[in-house]
Amino acid sequence: MPATIPAIVFIGGGPRTAGVLERIAANRPDVFAGPLQIHVVEPHIPGSGRIWRYDQDPGLLLNSMAADITMFTDESVDCAGPAAPGPGLAEWAADVLDASIIDVPDFPQPLWKQLRTLTGTTFPTRQLQSQYLEWFFRRAARSLGRSVTVHRTTAVGITAPEGGGHDVALANGRTLHADIVVTALGHTDSKPDAVSAGFADFAARHGGYHAAPAYTTDVDYSPIGPGQDVIVAGMGLAFVDLLVLLMEGRGGRFQETNDGGLRYLPSGREPRLWAGSRRGVPYHSKISAVLRGQAPGPLQFFTAAAVEALLEQHGELDFREHLWPLIAKEAGYYYYRELLTGSPERATMGWDSFAARYAGLDWYSGERADLVAAAVPDAGLHLDLERLDRPFAGLRFHGHQAVQDVVAEYIENDLALRDSPDHPETLALFLALLHVYMEVGRVVPAERLNARSQQLIHGWWHGFFSFVDSGPPPHRLREMLALHRAGLLQFLGPGLEVTLDEEGGTFRATSPHSGVSVSAQAVIEARLPSTSVARSLNPVLASLYESGMGSEQQLLTSDGIHSTGKLLVSPEHRLIGADGKPQPSLFGIGPGTSGWGAGAFARPNTNAAPFRENDALARTILGVARDAAAPPSGTISPEPAAVGKK
Repeated sequence: MPATIPAIVFIGGGPRTAGVLERIAANRPDVFAGPLQIHVVEPHIPGSGRIWRYDQDPGLLLNSMAADITMFTDESVDCAGPAAPGPGLAEWAADVLDASIIDVPDFPQPLWKQLRTLTGTTFPTRQLQSQYLEWFFRRAARSLGRSVTVHRTTAVGITAPEGGGHDVALANGRTLHADIVVTALGHTDSKPDAVSAGFADFAARHGGYHAAPAYTTDVDYSPIGPGQDVIVAGMGLAFVDLLVLLMEGRGGRFQETNDGGLRYLPSGREPRLWAGSRRGVPYHSKISAVLRGQAPGPLQFFTAAAVEALLEQHGELDFREHLWPLIAKEAGYYYYRELLTGSPERATMGWDSFAARYAGLDWYSGERADLVAAAVPDAGLHLDLERLDRPFAGLRFHGHQAVQDVVAEYIENDLALRDSPDHPETLALFLALLHVYMEVGRVVPAERLNARSQQLIHGWWHGFFSFVDSGPPPHRLREMLALHRAGLLQFLGPGLEVTLDEEGGTFRATSPHSGVSVSAQAVIEARLPSTSVARSLNPVLASLYESGMGSEQQLLTSDGIHSTGKLLVSPEHRLIGADGKPQPSLFGIGPGTSGWGAGAFARPNTNAAPFRENDALARTILGVARDAAAPPSGTISPEPAAVGKK
């Protein structure tokens, strides 16, 4: 009989915690089947948490189709624990409608309407997604019996008492004693960096408006008046949400035209937005085409064996020099396989012949470029990843109207490529980058990358993947063009720079590619805040940092020490303290940590990275719990079950 019942405290109760709970239940028979006390601290409804909560504008959507969303670890996931298949969002919605699933609340009528019209290709609202995530959490909690207690409050600090374990202080005055603590905080807020702080101070002194980086739906935009000029820095997903809130959210509406186009009918309450970014264009549209050619198989070039060979040859890896050429070659293989087998009329060479020659060529070799030119006569169909990343590199625009014309044309071309059945090779590229992105954290040991490469992976590579693969639904880009035609959205171009005009009391936006300058009294930084443990506004992260139980990831680069801002964790997701040692019973997971994890839910049957991580972490937690439960009799506990692959 165990001497104690191990207590586990999860700080944060969003979808990532729900996924780990499900994996704890699945792995208990194999690792530790004894009793547990599990506490989940979450001020919002557990399962959806802050980011996916129901209490959002009903116009805000996911950027994934319903068929591409699941919380379940299926047979594709390479993990030690057992798979536990279950319904993705689309199947769940169908099961709710036919009453196969009854553990759901009495939805408001708008949600019932969404359920009835949902298909696999629907981009669901975040409100509907919140219900799926909350249902999954309840299901995972029930699978652990009566072990799980939810505390609808905020954790405000962690301490390590002399008797062992950790005390987690809650905002409601309670303290939870834990043998194991898991921080799963998702996206958190930080104190503004120097630039944002300067913008805020300037706006306050001159009676202007400034919105620092934040989760879009949490920002108060009410001070922005109708017709007011607003500079927007950033054209990613936060920008898309911003358009929803400031346009339709203020009473405007979109109307289909007789020629199949889209017109925006303003309410008169909208501001006028001037938007720019580093690239000067929005994220690429999600893709509606289906593959016509050979089905994608396993990765051919970016493989564990290839990475291992590079490690043996070089010892330390450089992302640009060693890994990116393999990633680019993999992307090209997927892309040209679909082009040559799915649209053979566009090619002058059979796939087998092309593939045999392609396999032996470096991506950046002249021979590879010659092979592509011989196989695909239309140069417009050649895959140029550098051009894809920086579409306006080297271009100079002659005036503001030229910027408008070129950016609008770029968006229209993006829709032609990605929202029609004519270019399935764009889907093949999407799949290649997705599969590689999921593999990077599995096959590339982070400790064998040089510091510059770790920066690139969490910075440029993540940004490039998001730009190409994590864009908005196509109709959002059509709406963007309609807003542009209505005069409510103007484009500033690439390389956006925002400066302060003290004499005029206005923000000034310029692009070095055009020389055009725009002044406004309002600026919105349309992006999530950069992760920073040292500047975190989350009391738990601040407590960990100040006590030394947690630390911020630091990289030694050629330019000196660089901080990623992320909570430093070991490969087993143990927090690394200020002394450089892993904390045996303190764990961290999610986007604010140095771990690779990508998201909290994923596409089915993709060996998704978050599901692999959830399973490994669950087994580690159970091993620690087993040790904590061992009777103090001097009996030697058996070794923890191996945490690894099937």
